[in-house]
Amino acid sequence: MSPQGKIIWQHRTPRYDRPFMQPLAVALVCAIFIGLILTMGVMDLRRSDQTLAGFMENQGMRIVGVVERLTQENLNTMIQASQKAGGNVFVPLTEQAISPQKFLTEKIVAMAREVDIHWKTEHLSGNYLRKYAQEKNLWLLAVLNAWGDIAFQSRDLPDEAFPGKRAAMKGSRREGAPDLFTRLARQKIGFLALRRPDGSGTIVIALDQDGVRYWGTRVSVEKAIEKLGEGQGQGLVYLTVREKKGMLLGNAGELPEEWGNDHPLVVKIINGTRPMESRKVTFGGKSILEIVAPFHLNEKIAGIVRLGLERGNTDQILAENRRNMFVFLAFVVLIALLSMWLLYHNQNRHLAGIVEMERQLEKAERLSSLGQLAAGVAHEIRNPLNAISMASQRLKREFLPADQEKMTEFKAMTGVIRDEIRRLNGIIEEFLTFSKSRRLELHDCTVQEILQKIVNLISAEAATKGITLRTDWGSDPVVIPMDMDKLQQAFLNFIKNAMESISGEGTVTISVLKPVDGRVSIRITDTGCGMTSEEVDRIFNPEYTTKEKGLGLGLPLAHEIIRGHGGEIRVLSLKESGTTFEVLLPAERHGNGKGVKSE
Repeated sequence: MSPQGKIIWQHRTPRYDRPFMQPLAVALVCAIFIGLILTMGVMDLRRSDQTLAGFMENQGMRIVGVVERLTQENLNTMIQASQKAGGNVFVPLTEQAISPQKFLTEKIVAMAREVDIHWKTEHLSGNYLRKYAQEKNLWLLAVLNAWGDIAFQSRDLPDEAFPGKRAAMKGSRREGAPDLFTRLARQKIGFLALRRPDGSGTIVIALDQDGVRYWGTRVSVEKAIEKLGEGQGQGLVYLTVREKKGMLLGNAGELPEEWGNDHPLVVKIINGTRPMESRKVTFGGKSILEIVAPFHLNEKIAGIVRLGLERGNTDQILAENRRNMFVFLAFVVLIALLSMWLLYHNQNRHLAGIVEMERQLEKAERLSSLGQLAAGVAHEIRNPLNAISMASQRLKREFLPADQEKMTEFKAMTGVIRDEIRRLNGIIEEFLTFSKSRRLELHDCTVQEILQKIVNLISAEAATKGITLRTDWGSDPVVIPMDMDKLQQAFLNFIKNAMESISGEGTVTISVLKPVDGRVSIRITDTGCGMTSEEVDRIFNPEYTTKEKGLGLGLPLAHEIIRGHGGEIRVLSLKESGTTFEVLLPAERHGNGKGVKSE
């Protein structure tokens, strides 16, 4: 095809370009569905988080319960041991009873040794002892020199408690110490004295009832935490217990932050208005669930417990659930988009098919009307035309005037009658041919053969008009299934249309290309006047014609025949530059080859 222009008409199934509204509704439903899935997924993640957090809270409260139970057992053991020791009857103590008391003694001895270290380094002072005693909740912390005199003390005492160097001791330092301890015992003050091996001094630590209660509780708590194993294997990061005044009772691990007694949560838990509280914190690169709960002893709130459980496995489960949810949501979105696209595509295709069927039905109705009209015209007009034709021939033969002038006029009039009768016959033939063109009898024939017949038929007419016919179809025959008479009629109409478009001299070229992709291309190119795109869009419409004579059914007839063969027609035309008709016909038969009806 000539590369000077572009295809401005091609017969194909028309596409329905208007958007179909139903997929919009489907898209809205899918969006709502996806939103519901996302909302349900988020709610499910929250429920999972709450469930796992609740599980960890239960685990934390079980740990608190274990610490409370062990602490209570240690306290009860110490109380029972002290009661037995104060009785008149000797009762041997078991290892279980000795262990807490021994642990308390070791703690007090450790404090005395810490003070002794400061004493040796000469960093000891009364202010240090007062601060240390307040921090450790000691009633008295005193340092005696080698002669029994008070070198430093954490608080001022009555003279009768520590009388200094007494004459009754008669220079014997060993006789004064039992007297001092006896006086402290009479005041119901518990004490422990740690004397240096070289006798150069003594450290005295005294505890009142509050101090004994505090250190007994503290030792019991620390012993319970030690027995608990400091949370190993339970995901426990830290655990700390403080009494109501904020004094430390036991600790394992490092806290993210220290809280004072005025902290709102501490106040609520101590007052019993909040049974338990948990929160997520990040500390030391770990995600931790911190649990704050009251610490009970003797069925009363004795303090507050803070413990942290590592959320590693919990966060891993939540992350996996979140990942699964997003993967599922992505699949749902993909399926929804694919469904919308398929629905949109199928609905538009079906709607386009419906529109095409409506057009075909309308066209079939028009063609059926034309067929009925042609049959009626043939029936109603042919007989009168035959009578008129016979009468005109008889008039010309038997009633010829003798006068030469009238004879010439008479012949002209009869010639007009004869020509008009011939034209009417031609119109009727076009109607009949068009109405009968929809049934095809297919047989394998050579394309070049029917084209050559057409060239032989119209070559004389073309030479008369000054038109040159050129052929280019090679030496190899191209055989395709066809209805030879119908296809010959179609190509004849294309070639006649090409000749009629040339005013004066010109050229019509007929070419055949070898089959490509199962189709044969036959091109008819002229050097005529060409057409505009608007004219090309209408040339195959039976109601449209530019001819002054005839009905202009040649191209619509050719179009119907080509479509009946399963072919396509392409038109390339430029105004004043000629036109090319390209006919594409299938090279193989699709059907039984007989009785094939066109669309």
